[in-house]
Amino acid sequence: MSDNIFFDLNDLKYCGKNVIIGKTVRIRRPELVSIGDGTIIDDFTYISSALEVDKHCHIAAGVSISGGDGKLIMGNYSTLSAHVSVHCGSSDYRKLSLDLPSVPKDLQFGGEIRDVVIGDFVVVGAHSCILPGAILPKASAYGAYTLIKEGVLNEYHLYAGIKCEDLGERDLAELNKYKELT
Repeated sequence: MSDNIFFDLNDLKYCGKNVIIGKTVRIRRPELVSIGDGTIIDDFTYISSALEVDKHCHIAAGVSISGGDGKLIMGNYSTLSAHVSVHCGSSDYRKLSLDLPSVPKDLQFGGEIRDVVIGDFVVVGAHSCILPGAILPKASAYGAYTLIKEGVLNEYHLYAGIKCEDLGERDLAELNKYKELT
């Protein structure tokens, strides 16, 4: 683990063994962040919501995890590729909402805060966007530029595109090698 220029690593809620956090990772509220053993968070990542990461995950460069009081829960051996954005909170674009972080909580209204859950062995491709309330099931994968929102997604399936189209089952013959690791 290296020194970080934006926060004190000792302020994290939990930090496991053999964790690597880039020097330019920005975590706005480190006291809400738990990071499991063997996890790597690359430089230029920004985290402004609660985060629970299990073991041996990778959050690549330029990832943005936002959402105020929402939380991202990330399972074992999962990956967020470069420039993925995860939104645990969002404005309501159909109705008027005032949910800016700079506005006192008692004056805010509207918007949506919902946790995002990513299962074990999930891979999210570069530049994908995950919206509030999405649940990405075990061993599912998402191609680059996929829009992932709340809905029924299947374990072991590959999805891609703005409509998160189901492209069928993944070839997971090698997954048995990792059964004893989880």
